[in-house]
Amino acid sequence: MKNVLSRSILCGAVAAACQIASISAHACACGCGMFDVGTASMLPTGSGGMAFLDFIYQDQNRNWAGNGPAPAVNNPDREISTLFIAPTVQYFFNRQWGFEAELPFAQRTFKTVGGPSGNDPVSLHWWGLGDIRLNAEYTGFSDDMSSGVNLGVKLPTGDFRHNDAFGDIDRDTELGSGSADLLLGGFYRSYFPGHLGLAWFAQAQLDLPVVTQDQYRPGLEFNTALGLYYSKWHLGRLKISPLAQLIGSFRATDTGANASGGSNSDDPGNIGSGYQRLSVSPGIELDFHPWRVYADVEIPIYQQMNGNQLVSDELFKFSFSYSF
Repeated sequence: MKNVLSRSILCGAVAAACQIASISAHACACGCGMFDVGTASMLPTGSGGMAFLDFIYQDQNRNWAGNGPAPAVNNPDREISTLFIAPTVQYFFNRQWGFEAELPFAQRTFKTVGGPSGNDPVSLHWWGLGDIRLNAEYTGFSDDMSSGVNLGVKLPTGDFRHNDAFGDIDRDTELGSGSADLLLGGFYRSYFPGHLGLAWFAQAQLDLPVVTQDQYRPGLEFNTALGLYYSKWHLGRLKISPLAQLIGSFRATDTGANASGGSNSDDPGNIGSGYQRLSVSPGIELDFHPWRVYADVEIPIYQQMNGNQLVSDELFKFSFSYSF
């Protein structure tokens, strides 16, 4: 996330829990939007299928306002830690057409200030199904399937009404968005000349909420990545590919009566939504066909948050895949 390039380039990443906000509570998990990428060697090269199991973890424990850290007292939320688990299946019928289905789950711990007095320490823990993603994929622009596009939907299958008796969990911290979204993306991959084993890839993914409910519309989200990887290392049958990426993310402000949309970062307690972020992500892929293991860490180098939001210093991703 996210971890096959064919999957992540074509359908974007698991973002099961980063899409909603409410006025009555104070959390803002929007800063946790994820964009999973892998190496270009994992792009489809013909008909057949791949099954993935992705694990993504982050711990949002720093308050951020504008483009820098802000005092923790300005945000009633203290921590949002999440483990995402996403089984995914991708299948190509031929060299032009394929499909993908992603079934994300999430386990979340949320610490904030609330409870019966409105000023009590609160720690909540829950898990469940996120928002399912379905994509149709087309890679028929070239014989080597080095470029492609996807068109799909994100379904409102995740729970967006989970809460305690005091309403401490806001929409922004739920595991589902409550919206049906249109997904549109594309990718391109190319090798450098000279048989150096170096390749680069570019990809982009747009997530546009279309049908919403309960007076809340999550912000439009756009992610893009530029990556470089090396594929000439071998240890017997094992192929080792290091990878470096630059990942850009933009999310618009949430809207609606139940959205936290504040943008004044100087106002203590003003919990906002929407952000811009640029991250670097070193990673490595181990390929022992038909099995692959992928791991990376995503480290923000620039963040612009609307209002006060909790952010993480890093995001860890592991993926196991099998080709069939």
